[in-house]
Amino acid sequence: MEDMDPSPDDRTDHRTQIRDFLASRRAKIPPEQAGLPTSGRRRVPGLRREEVAVLAGVSTEWYTRLEKGHISGVSEDVLAAVAQALQLDEDERTYLFDLARAARPASRTPSRRKDVAVPPRVQWLLDSMTLSSAFVRNGRQDVIASNPLARALHAPVFESETTGQHGRPNIARYIFLDPGARRFFVDWDAAAVATAALLRAEAGREPHDRSLRGLIGELSTLSPDFRSQWAAHDVRIRHDGVKRLRHPEVGDLELTYQSLDLPLSHRAMHDLTLYTAEPGTTSEDRLKLLASLAVTPVQATESTDQPR
Repeated sequence: MEDMDPSPDDRTDHRTQIRDFLASRRAKIPPEQAGLPTSGRRRVPGLRREEVAVLAGVSTEWYTRLEKGHISGVSEDVLAAVAQALQLDEDERTYLFDLARAARPASRTPSRRKDVAVPPRVQWLLDSMTLSSAFVRNGRQDVIASNPLARALHAPVFESETTGQHGRPNIARYIFLDPGARRFFVDWDAAAVATAALLRAEAGREPHDRSLRGLIGELSTLSPDFRSQWAAHDVRIRHDGVKRLRHPEVGDLELTYQSLDLPLSHRAMHDLTLYTAEPGTTSEDRLKLLASLAVTPVQATESTDQPR
């Protein structure tokens, strides 16, 4: 994976992203939510461009130019005013600033950005978590390290044909390209929305990442569901909550999950994702069963290796 100097096609695509993102956020805000009077018939959903301009304290011509993708050189104060006018949440605001940063002329040729290996200390940390599923993923949703319980819990992902074709599990490929994902993720629609939004945030951070572009192109070509979610321009950087899984060996599980930033590189985005069960629940019992099944093969191998 590497960064590249933006080509004319790159710049056109970048402007399209800015235009579609701002227009989609503007369409979500009814005038009354922004404190504006509502009168007469409106031709567009949400706010008009001139209304956003008034709320942000800029001219209509200036905001129109911004929404057409001309974001290079715009000050952070003005971007913050636009973000406030559009009522962007923290993740959406970060995404907008990432788009602005990517549009600025590079002062030098960007350095090559390679995938970062997981240090042994991180793998030791993962393996020490025996009652929680723990894995590390990069911004493209590749699972690059995991503990035994994560591999047991997410066995359908690790054993998917989408994993075999590419050499490592990729959560986005599994969700959108493996039919079994709709059985494994009980709330598949929510998982699809979150996954597309996470990829959208990564595309804002790394607009010249060839591997990411390839993944998005692959999903857009093969999955109508992904195309629909991608067109929504939703953004998510961090996520947590409750996830329901239907495991082929232990049945239904309701687990809490939390993603934490994991700084393995000064540039690449990685996170540590943990799944655990509420104490005293059936899901905890089933997770413990999976944990015992996950370590049994290891123990059996070790016992056969002992000298007699």
